[in-house]
Amino acid sequence: MGFDAVLEELASPKSKAAGIVLASDVSAKTEKEVRFAAEKYGTEVIKADLTMDDAKSAVGKRVGVFLILDGGLYGSVKKHIGSP
Repeated sequence: MGFDAVLEELASPKSKAAGIVLASDVSAKTEKEVRFAAEKYGTEVIKADLTMDDAKSAVGKRVGVFLILDGGLYGSVKKHIGSP
C-alpha cells in the first residue's frame, strides 16, 4: 500500500504484481507516475470509485495507491470496483 511501496515492488525482479488500484482522488502527478511505472513493468492500472478516505475506513491507512499481488483477487477487484 502506498506510492513508494508500490514502485519498489514493481521494480523488484521477483515482483508478482497482478495490478494496481488507484483511489479516485489521487493527485494527477501521482497517477501519472504510477501509470508510467506500471507501463514500464507491464502492470495494469485501474482507477476505483473510492476515495483515499474510503480506503482509510477499509484498511486503516489513508492511501491512494494499492498493489495487488494475487491475480484472482485483482480480477475480482477489477470486476467489482474498477474502471480503466
